Amino acid sequence: MTAQEPEQQPSGPAQPGGAQEGTPQAPGPSPVAGLAAEYAAKAGLHRTHDGRVDVLRSAGGVQGIAESIVPGLVFLVAFTITRELTLSLVAALASAAVFTVIRLMQRRPLTQALAGVVGVGISAWLANTTGKAEDFYLPGFFTNAAYILAMVISIAVKWPVAGLLFGFIRNEGVEWRKDPDRVRAYRLGTWIIVAVLAMRLIVQVPLYLMGTDGLAALATTRLIMGAPLYILGVWVAWLVTRPAPAEPEAGADQVA
Repeated sequence: MTAQEPEQQPSGPAQPGGAQEGTPQAPGPSPVAGLAAEYAAKAGLHRTHDGRVDVLRSAGGVQGIAESIVPGLVFLVAFTITRELTLSLVAALASAAVFTVIRLMQRRPLTQALAGVVGVGISAWLANTTGKAEDFYLPGFFTNAAYILAMVISIAVKWPVAGLLFGFIRNEGVEWRKDPDRVRAYRLGTWIIVAVLAMRLIVQVPLYLMGTDGLAALATTRLIMGAPLYILGVWVAWLVTRPAPAEPEAGADQVA
């Protein structure tokens, strides 16, 4: 992925920000570095033109954030007004489907929208099966826990996720693993993201256990602690993992 890369372009001449055709290329990256770049790309991480992490775009942009928030909000409002579980679930699914149609009309990649429809579908199926409105939010807990487990494992095996993601953005590849200070910084950055995910569970699971009485609070905290908290966590992790400024070479500032 290169800076300011469009979400998807037809194959053909090189795109802005990418390598130009016919330009001699440096030796290809190592297989591990290539995997790191691919992982960062699949994770949806994007760079700004000046080489920083584009947190808003990495979260899916305004439309992507809306796709993650609106179905849950529609479900809450519909259930609060009607107290009809089936109707509320259909409304949530319909709102998720609308975003898919919008992406089709925009001719944009459907991956995020379809993932959202599938996620809402699973949540709706579970809530409809159990007859408990709060179960609409249950799958999110398992997804959150899976991310926490994966990141903790990445720290334990000294391949912290923050390093794989931010190392790509900073053009470090995986060379940061050769510097103990950079490894420690990326471990800390990964722990910050883990803390964000753990905070969600700490706050939301007790509300879920309250049943219908805690539904409004659960849905509200799910919205607040979703994309907004994720953006904040990624930004803080980016800041604390910044490499130290390079020291000027001896005599470099002396005038002959």
